[in-house]
Amino acid sequence: MQDKKDTSEQERERLREQELKRNPTGNMNDAFNRTNSGNLPDLVGSLGWKGTGILIIVIIIGFVVVSLFFK
Repeated sequence: MQDKKDTSEQERERLREQELKRNPTGNMNDAFNRTNSGNLPDLVGSLGWKGTGILIIVIIIGFVVVSLFFK
């Protein structure tokens, strides 16, 4: 239940978390669009642990490919 002592920041965070639970695929699209503004915590929070793991693996593979072909 909502506590009357919630600040506006806590209220926004609670609403954001509820929206993430209701619409995970739309939020993944939003997360990728947020990267244009450089908001990494929202990107990782929206992707979840699986999406974050895949993102890290893609970055590592990209780094390896670039280092092999451009040395």
